Amino acid sequence: MEIRVGPVAVNYMEHGSGRPVLVLHGAGVDHHETEACFEPMFDGVAGLKRIYLDLPGMGRTIAPETLRSADDVLDTLLSFANEVTGGNAHLLIGHSAGAYYAQAMAARRATQVAGLALVCPLLPGLRDVPEHRVIAGSEEIGDDDFRSYFVIHTPEMLERYERYVAPAAALVDQAALERIGARWALTPDHTPPYAGPTLVVAGRLDSTVGYAAAADLVDHYPHASVAVVDDAGHALPHEQPDLLRALLAEWLARVERSLRV
Repeated sequence: MEIRVGPVAVNYMEHGSGRPVLVLHGAGVDHHETEACFEPMFDGVAGLKRIYLDLPGMGRTIAPETLRSADDVLDTLLSFANEVTGGNAHLLIGHSAGAYYAQAMAARRATQVAGLALVCPLLPGLRDVPEHRVIAGSEEIGDDDFRSYFVIHTPEMLERYERYVAPAAALVDQAALERIGARWALTPDHTPPYAGPTLVVAGRLDSTVGYAAAADLVDHYPHASVAVVDDAGHALPHEQPDLLRALLAEWLARVERSLRV
């Protein structure tokens, strides 16, 4: 599916019906990774329309020359959200760079966001990022990208990487990502912190963004549950799906309770 917002034709996929849930992937991949990771976690959950989109410059969403900064991407995402939700209350889930944008979207449209979930979020002020290390499996399987992304090196994880992650590399517009990345810092927003039900999940072994900055968010969001998961890196949604599903289920229950108040 495709919808045009300003100069950008955003490619996306929908599943189910009901309250919209926008799911944003990280850098260098496309919606197939988040779809593969999160869609099984919504199995048996009724009343939610899951929307997986390709961020500009990735997948099949082309980033025109007019997109020159993270602020431009954020404007596109806010317009996309308005189009696909009709301005109604929706949920936001982001992984990595997708969480960076989801956090900003919730801050700017707090009254329209019913819940916010940030998984291995890219955040300003990253610190104490650990060195990469493998905790299970062979260090000899897969390519360099697989070995630096996953901390669990098993045939199952390699199959997921080759099926849902690696194919997106051929679709990445590297020039667009470099252009946007040169101005990756979003303009500071001085609105109060998002006050809705929030979930933050980080991998203790995440050698891409670490976990320290994510853990700090427990003091930023007034209604946040924060989990730092051992035996997981930046590929946490692949490596710890059962635990992430349980955390998302608890978050969804909090969202429903807040909507009934």
